[in-house]
Amino acid sequence: MSTVLITGGTGAIGAALAEEFARTDDVIFTYNSNKELARSLMGKLNCFCAPMDVSDINSVNNTVRNVLCEFGHIDILVNNAGISLIKPFLDTSYENWRRMIDVDLTGVFNVTRAVVPSMVSRKSGAVVNVSSVWGVYGASCEVAYSAAKAGVIGFTKALAKELGLSGITVNAVAPGVIDSPMNTVDLTEEELAELVGETPVNRLGKPSEVAKAVRALAENRFITGQVLGVDGGFGG
Repeated sequence: MSTVLITGGTGAIGAALAEEFARTDDVIFTYNSNKELARSLMGKLNCFCAPMDVSDINSVNNTVRNVLCEFGHIDILVNNAGISLIKPFLDTSYENWRRMIDVDLTGVFNVTRAVVPSMVSRKSGAVVNVSSVWGVYGASCEVAYSAAKAGVIGFTKALAKELGLSGITVNAVAPGVIDSPMNTVDLTEEELAELVGETPVNRLGKPSEVAKAVRALAENRFITGQVLGVDGGFGG
């Protein structure tokens, strides 16, 4: 049985990740503000939850320290926490940009930096980062989001080379158009239909399909430095 730490556990993909790993492993998922939803999910899945702001290094260090004290080690880290922003570049403020980078990119650095030393000491571990299809191809009116998610891909590829000799794999998934509030609420029906039309399988992806891909990457010890598109063939 592995100990799995998942950030951003109350979102659609985060909840699917918690459900997927909780079938066989000890799962601790983090949340930022939605305590009620987190506790409901914890009870439903028989796992654990902890508050954490990935953009706050002190919050991250405290939470990771508590998890390590309680469980002894973290075998799998899934960096899933993130925010989105749909806004034309010229309307994107410095504050918009800074917040996006702080959460979606620096957040990955913060949590990984806190967790990896314990993995290195045990010569074992797996890190899976959740990027986005837009981090691969870019998206109009999502420059800040695309840039942050592209940064996650670069982070993944570089860190995989650095940690390979320590027995640690580092990979990423790049979800396409997934049936989640991030897409179904932020996009109009017409925009969503257009994106589905550009997806060869002609449908929205399921959060559970992303979760299964993450598990596969986490469990395969000979895959590292890779970015797996879970996108129904989008952009292929």
